Amino acid sequence: MIPFGEWLPDQSDLQNPGATVATNVIPAARGYRPFASLTEVSAAATNRLRGIYATKATDGTVTTFAGDQGKLYKLNNSDFSLASINTGYTMTSDMYWDFVRFGDEVIAAGSDSDVLQGFTIGTDSAFSAISGAPAARHLAVIRDFVVTANVTYSSATHRSRVRWSAINDATSWTIGSNQADFQDIPDAGHITGLVGGEFGVVLMEKAIARMQYVGSPLIFTFEKVETGHGCNYPNSIASLGPTQVFYLADDGFFMFDGQRSIPIGAEKVDQFFFDDLDFANSDRISCAIDPENQVVMWGYPSVSGVGNPDKILVYNYAVQRWSVVELEHELIASSLTPSFTVESLDALNASLDGLTTSLDSRFYAGGFFQLSAGKDKKIHTVTGAPLDAVLETTEFEPATMRQSLIRGVTPYVTSRSTTPTMTVQVGSRSRQIDSPSFSTAVSLNDDNNCPARSSGRYHRVRVNVSGTWRYALGIDVDAVGMGKR
Repeated sequence: MIPFGEWLPDQSDLQNPGATVATNVIPAARGYRPFASLTEVSAAATNRLRGIYATKATDGTVTTFAGDQGKLYKLNNSDFSLASINTGYTMTSDMYWDFVRFGDEVIAAGSDSDVLQGFTIGTDSAFSAISGAPAARHLAVIRDFVVTANVTYSSATHRSRVRWSAINDATSWTIGSNQADFQDIPDAGHITGLVGGEFGVVLMEKAIARMQYVGSPLIFTFEKVETGHGCNYPNSIASLGPTQVFYLADDGFFMFDGQRSIPIGAEKVDQFFFDDLDFANSDRISCAIDPENQVVMWGYPSVSGVGNPDKILVYNYAVQRWSVVELEHELIASSLTPSFTVESLDALNASLDGLTTSLDSRFYAGGFFQLSAGKDKKIHTVTGAPLDAVLETTEFEPATMRQSLIRGVTPYVTSRSTTPTMTVQVGSRSRQIDSPSFSTAVSLNDDNNCPARSSGRYHRVRVNVSGTWRYALGIDVDAVGMGKR
């Protein structure tokens, strides 16, 4: 069997140890799993979404918030309307909403013009400004403090400043009172991200710093654990805590482990990504983690698009493998499944048969982690039918130093209850300087074989899969050597 190996687009086609194409799939240990399409779960906002956040109350009820350039919204779990719960915000094209939970308080930030916004779960019906708080691009909870970074207050913007609340009080921001204070971090450029936990991680353009609580009089210490290298894309950061922070730098994708940055895309996907990225619209990059599938994803606008995000790079951090997804969206975000009732299903579709997500899915249970996306100004979940997948093997040479004929291909793709639709194409060439010529797509016959025929010295096999399937492992080929010339 020739496996669908690790997708390595940055390496040569010939003798590439992995797959040359892995589109609309999730990488797994020995192959690939399907990537779901989008399921619409809300009405439309006024403008494209700039943030999605969900939190669970003590009674298990899930509350989902969203924001666009001028409004914050709350999702109605009965009819899935988006209720505007405050307006009048000012955001430029590179600004996105950042949300955190602090006790019963949900706090939102993201604009240079609007101070922190607070919403008390179970009490408030709308967001309101937190008096005395700064405006901030970035937000996190570190120990017992709400922490902001890249802040604006008193008519001045401080791109390299971190400012935090009083201890255990998100409403108190008087500097010097009850441990509330600030710290500038010089010589590292703008702060581009902030990650919370037992200690904080401050990402800057040219450095990464640890933020450690030490108590009075310093409150926090700041140690640059990495200099000369940082995060240059503010919306490219996602984390599983301060010891597992994923981000994009000018030289590729990295994971920061609390002390150092580890390259995760070098000689794998970094060059592919930068060749494919529409740099003029790089502020549309977004990042999210799907813990159920153990993947982190970066949505981005490609050069083949029209300025809007149309692709997602997928990284399985458990097995350290990549794939790419072709999916139009506004942003991606980590979220929670909403709290559905039987009555609320009518809002999704008038017929149970019309639901795109199986009723057995945890999607309907409420409170489980999931990947969400903004599209058409609406909240979507990545829970629909599998996208049409394309997998392509490494290029191989069946007969050393001579031509060969591929007479058939057997794909190894498993499913549970339904049979997916599969076609196979063989790409062949006689010289490495030639472009491969692909045969006509051939469907799977009753003998579990695709009688695709193609001659050449070098071959690769492309498998197209649609419908419901479970796992793609690889292929077998029926090949015979041809005479030398």
